[in-house]
Amino acid sequence: MVADRPYTVLSCCMSIDGYLSGPSDVRLLLSNPDDLDRVDEVRSTCDAILVGARTVRVDNPRLLLRDPARRARRVARGLAPSPAKVTVTAGAHLDPAAGFFTSGDGEKLVYCASPSLGKARGRFGSLATVIDGGSAVNMCRLSHDLHDRGIGRLLVEGGASIHTQFLTADLADELDVAVAPFFVGDSRARHFVGDGRFPWHPGHRATLAEVRQVGDVALMRYALSDRFETSTERIPVNSLGARFA
Repeated sequence: MVADRPYTVLSCCMSIDGYLSGPSDVRLLLSNPDDLDRVDEVRSTCDAILVGARTVRVDNPRLLLRDPARRARRVARGLAPSPAKVTVTAGAHLDPAAGFFTSGDGEKLVYCASPSLGKARGRFGSLATVIDGGSAVNMCRLSHDLHDRGIGRLLVEGGASIHTQFLTADLADELDVAVAPFFVGDSRARHFVGDGRFPWHPGHRATLAEVRQVGDVALMRYALSDRFETSTERIPVNSLGARFA
């Protein structure tokens, strides 16, 4: 079934002690300008970027490419300036005025749990395509649906619950972890992942494919499947003729 889902990259920046945020809903900037530019380059190679509903609420990301040259290269290939945007919600508790919905003119997809589908379509129907994700949104089902819509490369930027679900379901091909040079030191903050049964454990270690310094941040890239790509010259699959409906 691997061929029926996008090549999937999980990406995050965390503190030395493994936190994605501080203890409050105030956004904690972990990355640095060099690493943000690196992520912008990875984004430019993808067909879609996925974040969870909590990330939309707390961080209010626009999920657009920052670099005009990267946007221009995508347009020259016949693509939208920025990748499609994807989020997942159980109760449709998202603000229609959030940057996810209002920024950029590319495709926006909302996978919603079935009990809240009507509510979601009423709130976001004119702003995004709302998709029934099942009684509880299932990441395997979501991945296959994205593939069917022509998404060949998916970048998952969190948060913790989303990372946990993709990893425990063995739906990731690559994990890019940047480590900021400081501690959060507060257990009320959110860790990179929650509890779960992961395919990688003391008896089955993930493959460390690259370690690189990016400013004051340490980047580690892990190969999580035999589809892992070592080349940095990545081309969005949609530019090769895949259909995105």
